[in-house]
Amino acid sequence: MNENETIKEFQEKIGYKFKNEKLIIEALSHSSYANECKKQRKNNERLEFLGDSVLSVIVSDYIFEHFKHLPEGELTKLRASLVCEQALFDFSKKIDLGEYIFLGKGEEITGGRERPSIVSDAFEAVIAAIYLDGGLDVATKYVLSFIPEDIKPHSVVSFVDYKTALQEIIQKNPEEKVEYVLTDESGPDHDKKFTVNVMLNSNVIGTGIGKSKKSAEQNAAKEALSLMGYEA
Repeated sequence: MNENETIKEFQEKIGYKFKNEKLIIEALSHSSYANECKKQRKNNERLEFLGDSVLSVIVSDYIFEHFKHLPEGELTKLRASLVCEQALFDFSKKIDLGEYIFLGKGEEITGGRERPSIVSDAFEAVIAAIYLDGGLDVATKYVLSFIPEDIKPHSVVSFVDYKTALQEIIQKNPEEKVEYVLTDESGPDHDKKFTVNVMLNSNVIGTGIGKSKKSAEQNAAKEALSLMGYEA
């Protein structure tokens, strides 16, 4: 399929017609494709950043309203299990998202369409595109279509969220602030490696490396917990 056919079919697949198709084109454009494209093309990284936040708000609101008996800590764990990379990758399979992502030749050859980091990032970028094009109500309807109606807190896929564990420890001191800073990005598009420092105020308390920014952040938090003497 050419680009126009891909965009048309994908909109039919998700049941949403974009007023501004540039948004969905950008959401489906991986950096490897944008780098190879002769005409100026934005990649989906900025939309992925926004989509991550929109997704978190939607899921947080949903579980807050539907699990009124759960304390804050359990809500946090439940949310983490629903927005982690593996969960988003599983959701994306329902719409065959990997088939519609625009990839560079190297990424295509090395199986990028089945790489969880690429597909889950695109999933978040699509959420942002829908949010910008149609508003929060439309984005909420889209996101919740992937959340099982009979979800139970103890039946979700187990996911060790080191970032949340670290945050729960740090927030005991309200004046302390945790921040994740990307310090290095290396390797070809089809085999990226990200390095992230987790900062407590202005001090580095852990460093993590991963195939995606999210996994690097988790690894940084894991190292910080270990260095602080907590079981990680």
